[in-house]
Amino acid sequence: MFELLQYEFIRNALLAVLLASIACGIIGVYVVVKRIVFISGGIAHASFGGVGLGYFLGVNPIWGIIPFSILSALVMGLVSKRTRIPEDTAIGILWALGVSLGIVFIGLSPGYAPDLFSYLFGNILTVTSVDLIIMLILDLVIIMVVFLFYKEFLALSFDDEFATVVGVPTVKLYFLLLCLIALTIVVLMKVVGIIMIIALLTIPAAISKQYTSNLKKMIFISILLSAIFGLGGLWLSYQLNLASGATIVIVSGIGFILSWFVKQ
Repeated sequence: MFELLQYEFIRNALLAVLLASIACGIIGVYVVVKRIVFISGGIAHASFGGVGLGYFLGVNPIWGIIPFSILSALVMGLVSKRTRIPEDTAIGILWALGVSLGIVFIGLSPGYAPDLFSYLFGNILTVTSVDLIIMLILDLVIIMVVFLFYKEFLALSFDDEFATVVGVPTVKLYFLLLCLIALTIVVLMKVVGIIMIIALLTIPAAISKQYTSNLKKMIFISILLSAIFGLGGLWLSYQLNLASGATIVIVSGIGFILSWFVKQ
């Protein structure tokens, strides 16, 4: 496979896997520990509205996904925290609304929407240099925010009631965490697509949680596993001529099953 490195799209795909592993490994741990997998899935699917908005405006869909996913995350958090509507109901409504807006925007866009399936199901071989730069910038933002608020996020994840008592602004931190999840979804979108983002966001973190309760160790293990699953899935998809995003998720799922048996 080393001879394939002469091709730019293969090099871009490898870099995309590594960059996605960083965001996925860090934020995935918080998603699993905080038990907000469902709201993460809601943000991921609602972000499809941003894809449609990008096509409608005639710009790179990434520029539509970033603000749309952040707005979706904030609205979901606001509805779940500030209203009496059950959280799962609110997420389900906003999930469907985001997808529907995406479909409407795409229908209103002139001509054919290129690479649409790559945003739904992922196509890591279509990652461009611009995509890599955006992923790198978002990774740096995620790393910086988590580094600055590590102790606060730690308290929020394990005991938010105690954190509130000692003066930690848990509600603001919760909204900030949702925004980081939205940015992570943008990073992962070209790797596995909107449909399968939730798997890559949770499986490595769920495995690492089985072996340690130390948050820092959990993050490092999750990043490592994300990279292994991503590179392994990419190699396997090349060997068997399969869809890369789906293969990465399948490899991750097999890794989780094997880990569970080992742990048992």
